[in-house]
Amino acid sequence: MKDTSLNIFDLPLEECSRKPLTGFFRNGCCDTGPEDVGCHTVCAVMTEEFLLFSRRMGNDLITPRPEYDFPGLKAGDRWCLCALRWKEAYDAGCAPYIIPEATHKAALRYIDIDILIQFALKNNTLDTNG
Repeated sequence: MKDTSLNIFDLPLEECSRKPLTGFFRNGCCDTGPEDVGCHTVCAVMTEEFLLFSRRMGNDLITPRPEYDFPGLKAGDRWCLCALRWKEAYDAGCAPYIIPEATHKAALRYIDIDILIQFALKNNTLDTNG
């Protein structure tokens, strides 16, 4: 039996997206495990700026890849990103907002919680209450 996955607040991990279906395990959640070497743990809300950045960095998330059952992403889609890719985008000034309740606590190995909270969306709006 699988242990309950926890988010960055040490609460049960919430779903990130089923449309498109995301997660390393394609279960809608940013779960992780030893086989997830990319640590796909950050539930991010895609922006055009981030998608273009990711493509420039060699990871095209825009183009559909039917052979992998990947529909391609567009601005507004939620997707479980690799923690290091999100951090790379943050360092470049184009990190997308995140859903903290759906971001796995394993992301904290790579990204400071205060930075993630700065980029938190709550109820699909920027959380300005800190």
